[in-house]
Amino acid sequence: MILLLSGAGEGREITDRLLRKGYKLITIASTGYGRRQALHDGSREAVTGELGRKELTDLLEQKAVKAVVDLSCPFPGRTSKLVKEVCDRRGILRLCYMPEEIGLADNALINPVFSWAEAAHKAAGLGDTIFLTTGSNNLEIFLDSIKDEGLRIVVRVLPEHRVVKKCQELGLAPRDIIAMQGPFSKEMNRATFKSYKASVVVTRDSGKAGGIDTKISAALSLNIPVVVIKRDRAGDGIMVRTYDEVVKMLESVF
Repeated sequence: MILLLSGAGEGREITDRLLRKGYKLITIASTGYGRRQALHDGSREAVTGELGRKELTDLLEQKAVKAVVDLSCPFPGRTSKLVKEVCDRRGILRLCYMPEEIGLADNALINPVFSWAEAAHKAAGLGDTIFLTTGSNNLEIFLDSIKDEGLRIVVRVLPEHRVVKKCQELGLAPRDIIAMQGPFSKEMNRATFKSYKASVVVTRDSGKAGGIDTKISAALSLNIPVVVIKRDRAGDGIMVRTYDEVVKMLESVF
């Protein structure tokens, strides 16, 4: 059994490839949407929510997991870090999927940063309306950073009840919550940024698959500064750049 650690809905391609190779999959998804998508794509089981150390250890043991493919490595959350800890302790192979970072153009409007807190601070100094394309993750950091500044935050998230509810509970008004499923073209991003009068856009460097290129090009076409959160490479483990590498690595072991 292979454990796939995904986000909101990534992993369709790698799921298909692994299933065609005969691997059995179980998926940990970050949202209910991701769970439903994983089951639809062929994962034998899929779970969501925050798992504790014991729950995760029991899952790996009961399902006889032989390897983990972690798609969340570019921006690991609590679950990813816990999976790494348990895999290291139990000697389970963990492949950290880390696609190539996009090369950032030498443009004064592009502002690379290396943490969520730095991104919030930088964005607060660049405009009155901060448009977050990073979903609900770490939304609290941005809200805390601007609570006394009189700035507006607009966030684009998946149309998932739990995610929208979190945004509302944190105090965002309905007019500042965009519940849409990507990927988004340059034209769609441009229209959305313009409609919401974005004065600065925040994104993560999740590679082209995450749509960073279309977000940046759309923002620059409107002369809007962009804050790009770069990756923390600490503790990457066995890093793979492509889905082909994932398959080859698994085939070399099993």
